[in-house]
Amino acid sequence: MDLISRYKRLRSEAYLKETYAGPYAFVGMGGHSLANLYPVIHYLQIPLKYICVTSPGKAELIEKKFPGVKAVTDLDAVLADPEVKGVFVAASPKAHFSIAKKVLESGKALFIEKPPCGNSKELDTLISLNKGIAVAGLQKRYAPAVKVLKSKLAKETLLSYDLHYCTGAYPEGDAVLDLYIHPLDLVCHLFGEAEVLACSPAGKDSFVLMLKHKGVTGTLELSTAYSWKDACEVLKVNTGHGLYTLNQMEELTVDLRAGVIAGIPLEKAGLGKTVHRVLYAHNPFSPVLTENQVYIQGFFDEIRSFALRVEGKKAEALSDLDSLKDTYRLLDALK
Repeated sequence: MDLISRYKRLRSEAYLKETYAGPYAFVGMGGHSLANLYPVIHYLQIPLKYICVTSPGKAELIEKKFPGVKAVTDLDAVLADPEVKGVFVAASPKAHFSIAKKVLESGKALFIEKPPCGNSKELDTLISLNKGIAVAGLQKRYAPAVKVLKSKLAKETLLSYDLHYCTGAYPEGDAVLDLYIHPLDLVCHLFGEAEVLACSPAGKDSFVLMLKHKGVTGTLELSTAYSWKDACEVLKVNTGHGLYTLNQMEELTVDLRAGVIAGIPLEKAGLGKTVHRVLYAHNPFSPVLTENQVYIQGFFDEIRSFALRVEGKKAEALSDLDSLKDTYRLLDALK
């Protein structure tokens, strides 16, 4: 057997060998769940025993769409089932804290979509109730580009950063908790605890912030005063060697600066030049798993990691509830 055929066989066998005993339950059946979470659960073949929703009519439709799954409207009945190992929750953000509290009180493992709760006090309550595995759905921590960037920055001298997170209007929810949790969590994940040096309102639900971390100071524009069609999230980190740019989780580049001798930039003397390197980039040419948006954005690895840990197997633990304390301090400050 040639090397290529052997590689393909080993890759497919690795997928088949990764099994999950479960069973699990899922609370919620909204657009986000259907687009980003259920497809991963289906691909990994994580066995769902229950899907819990609030509407009896929707429950009937679910049982027709998902053969072998029990659709229920009683969460307490699900949590009373000793067979259920873990519970995925992606319901209305306003209901997340009360649902998460019930799941943790039942002793089951919890995957809770962001935001898991409304403030630091509620977060502390959830942490105190957790006796096992409790993970928040902050998928950007699991995004491949973020993993590469974090490993690179660990070796750099940080100078400054700026982040722009710009969307259209968000009348259907709380922009701070539902949207800005992502960029605030990203900078806490990359740079650690932050102090708010300045905060200036920039329109409805929009802010310009200056944050000071232990090793770097950065500015953030968090705004719903732009467009959903052209929504963007761009992070630039200036370091001793060059400028890193993370664009939409799709591309990570670094521009290495030319050297300086006796205070004179070599590029001005025509002796040096900047070097542009692509460290990570989405390649849509091949329709493979690692080029799928659920993988690029981190949804795949966050769900897989949670399920592997529930099954007692080794996996990354990047977004346990107690790791969200720094993020929630910033959210509390904005609120």
